[in-house]
Amino acid sequence: MGIVPLCFGFQGGDSGKKSQRNPKYLQVSLISPGLLVVRELLAQIGLQVYRVLMSETNKTFRAEQDSMGEMHVPSGAYYGAQTQRAVENFRISGRRLSRGFIAALGMIKHAAAEVNSTLGLIDDEKCEAIRQAAEEVIEGNLDEHFALDIYQTGSGTSSNMNTNEVIANRATEILGGEIGSRLIHPNDHVNMGQSSNDVIPTAIHIAVLQAIEIDLLPALRKLHTSLDAKAVEFDQVVKIGRTHLQDATPLRMGQEFSGYARQAELSIRRVGDCRDAISEVALGGTAVGTGLNMHPDLAGNVIEKINERTGLKFREASNHFEAQGAQDSLVEASGALKTVAVSLMKIANDIRWLGSGPRCGIGELILPAVQPGSSIMPGKVNPVIAESVIQVAAQVIGNDLAVTLGGQWGSFELNTMLPMMASNILESIEILANGSSNFAKRCVDGLEVDEVRTASMIEKSMAMVTSLAPVIGYDKAAAIAKEAHASGRTVREVALDQEVLSVEDLDKLLDAMSMTEPGVPSA
Repeated sequence: MGIVPLCFGFQGGDSGKKSQRNPKYLQVSLISPGLLVVRELLAQIGLQVYRVLMSETNKTFRAEQDSMGEMHVPSGAYYGAQTQRAVENFRISGRRLSRGFIAALGMIKHAAAEVNSTLGLIDDEKCEAIRQAAEEVIEGNLDEHFALDIYQTGSGTSSNMNTNEVIANRATEILGGEIGSRLIHPNDHVNMGQSSNDVIPTAIHIAVLQAIEIDLLPALRKLHTSLDAKAVEFDQVVKIGRTHLQDATPLRMGQEFSGYARQAELSIRRVGDCRDAISEVALGGTAVGTGLNMHPDLAGNVIEKINERTGLKFREASNHFEAQGAQDSLVEASGALKTVAVSLMKIANDIRWLGSGPRCGIGELILPAVQPGSSIMPGKVNPVIAESVIQVAAQVIGNDLAVTLGGQWGSFELNTMLPMMASNILESIEILANGSSNFAKRCVDGLEVDEVRTASMIEKSMAMVTSLAPVIGYDKAAAIAKEAHASGRTVREVALDQEVLSVEDLDKLLDAMSMTEPGVPSA
């Protein structure tokens, strides 16, 4: 950003010469000639200050070259000309790609340098400098130099070049060279045998599988354990069931929670099942899947080194044209995440409703009080943890739609929605993992049952008449329910009043615990 020099509405002259003023200006000016001279001098001073400031500003930039020419890059940045072009081209959201994705790019470059050196394609000194710089990328020490917006080149080429330039300049510095001198070249050395078109989808798969294994699956297992423990704890608590938001036959609170635990268990299975597709990576296809400009032994050896580092089992794609032209594996994984989100939304919303009240709602569950709930209503406590999970689920469902649309955007030999797909699926994994862990810790683990409330609601429910129907017939049972509703009495009270069965038979048939197991009631 420049500083505009002072002009004062006239043309300044050289020192010692009479200023050349606009005659029209003089016609309307009421300012004395002496004051005009002073203002002219101030204008000249302002111009000199401007030039000095601009000179100092230019010292904070360096010139770098790419195939399109020279670019001015911040002097403290490790990235180069191509990244700077992308920074200027894509000022869209301010959102950057995730730490896991950047680390995955660093892993690929680290392993590729080592393998290329083993193959005799890069000398040992350059290899070691690249590996050291790439390790800093993996560790997150250079994250500030990854400046690109998510909404960029659809192939992610800008992010691949960002990585190449950062590693090249840092490696050059490690060797004692000047940043920008290309002692280590971003394309010829760091990107040797690679293309953005196979590197970026590979980095996405690495980041996704690591996030699933390290973050999401442990969080879902924790949630499953918590829900399963509550299923056992609440197993002897009988409560009224609800279908269509209306009273239904009784069940045990433990049975209800066993359903939630099973949803969590199936979520673990669904996420686990998509790992096989994510384990197959595109590395080795280079530009269009043919492997042009790559040593035949590069990809397999790079993948082996990544497996050694991560402890995971990636493998080279059996068909590179599918791996780069489509991203069906990401769509599959995102679909599994969406299903998990749907499950979590159901569980969280049920728990939220069951804890509604505390006096004028369902009120069967007592949720942990974690924070004040209202800025105007003193004493109010809300189900905020459950609500946060519901919002996470909504975001994941939205992310899945974006990933699905991205998956459709594989035109011929390349998908061109990769950065957006990467951002959305990695965000889904992150917030599902954090949301699940937080839900287990701050809500599920602290749940309690109001057994007085559950018992009173069972006795008041007209659905209790269901167990009488096999004995007295559907029509007569329906008439009892209708009368109970109209009179405000319980089913038991109406049935006793009408003497449809003995007290002993009614007690047996209306035993709520017995209704929670399979079988046909009989008098």
